[in-house]
Formats: sequence, C-alpha cells, structure tokens
Amino acid sequence: MSADGGPAPLRFDLATVTATWFGVGLLPVAPGTWGSLAALPFAWVIAWIFGARALLIAAAVLFFVGWWAAGRMARDTHVKDAGAIVVDEVVGQWITLAVAPRDATAYLAGFVLFRVFDIAKPWPARWADRELPGGFGVMADDVIAAFYAIAGLV
Repeated sequence: MSADGGPAPLRFDLATVTATWFGVGLLPVAPGTWGSLAALPFAWVIAWIFGARALLIAAAVLFFVGWWAAGRMARDTHVKDAGAIVVDEVVGQWITLAVAPRDATAYLAGFVLFRVFDIAKPWPARWADRELPGGFGVMADDVIAAFYAIAGLV
C-alpha cells in the first residue's frame, strides 16, 4: 500500500507490462475496451499467418502468462482486479475471434459481443470474477464471457 493507504504504485516490470498489455490498460477511460481493441490486430496477424487454431493456442499460452502477471500485479498493488489489468480481455477477445472468419465485419461483431458479455458478466462469469482467487479469477471470467460471445457469433 502507498503511504496514503491507497493502492501501491505500479512497478514497470514484465508482470506489469504483460498485465496491462504493454501499457494499454493504463489509459484513463475504459481500459477493458482498449485492451480488447488492442487485441484485434494481434489476433488478425496470428490467424492470418498461422490460422485460427494457432489463435486458440496463443490464447491458452497467454492465459497462463496472464494468470501469473495478473496475480503478481494484484499482489503488488493490493487490488484484486485493477482496471489496468487487461491481459484477460486480450485472452477473451482472442478466444472469441478464433471462431470468427478473418473479416472486418466478423471481427467487429466479435469485439462488440465480447465487450457486452465481459461487461454484463452473466453467470457463471460474475461468480468467477467474485469468487475465484488471484490471477486465475481475473482471467477466468473473461474466458467465460468469450464463450457467450462465441454463441452470439455462430
């Protein structure tokens, strides 16, 4: 904690850079939306070069890296799911887009659907957000939101 009792200041290390998705989560308004938006070009390139299956593999790898990074940042700042942590949005967005055709309209639909379900947090996403501990809890609700978004896409 800081001297005034608020959250501890951020340290810029690998965990913070990952958790904030290269600083995107530090934008002052709607960091989750910015994090999802920042995921789109990465998703497009991964899917274009390696295919949709690779996007799922990348999301799975980033889930575990994000679990560590979000947990570390939560521990360091004493805030379980700080708004600046957006690696979870990146993972959720990539999972959503793995089933979408590599088309601007489909990507836009996937982006909007994921944001709607990530914000609304229908069961069990809200439960996961509130009840699952540490970095795993931070990441899990966005994975669940991605499955709702996929249902809306197909």
